[in-house]
Amino acid sequence: MLLRFWALVIAVLAADQITKQIVVQQLTPGTPYPVVEGVLNLTYILNPGGAFGFLASLELLLLAVTLLVVAVIVTLHLAIIRSGYGLPVALLLGGAIGNLVDRLRLGAVIDFIDFGFWPVFNVADIAIVVGIALLVYRVIRSKPDDTGEARG
Repeated sequence: MLLRFWALVIAVLAADQITKQIVVQQLTPGTPYPVVEGVLNLTYILNPGGAFGFLASLELLLLAVTLLVVAVIVTLHLAIIRSGYGLPVALLLGGAIGNLVDRLRLGAVIDFIDFGFWPVFNVADIAIVVGIALLVYRVIRSKPDDTGEARG
């Protein structure tokens, strides 16, 4: 379980950083490149904010919160794995580290997946959102029912 946890963290981090490096090398900042006409573009932007551009004016707070989340998860990872929450937390950690690398290196996060109707995002953001969704699902499923027994 421990090996799978860290393998997933590293896979998410690698996928995030490799795709961002390709974007930086191949795309002109701010120029949309259609992948599926009218549906999906690749648009390279530097995002000083959090996921989907939120909290852009609070860069230091975002950096501090991300560092805290990473530190807590790394410190508690064995307990997290034993509790059955390893998969969602590994996704969350891999995504958080991916965006943290950008934030420390560039002062902003490289985003490039652009559906036009939603803020531009990246692979790390996907991992974070999926990880949070799985955590919420697990928590809801593990709540005791009326008899006091856990459902999950």
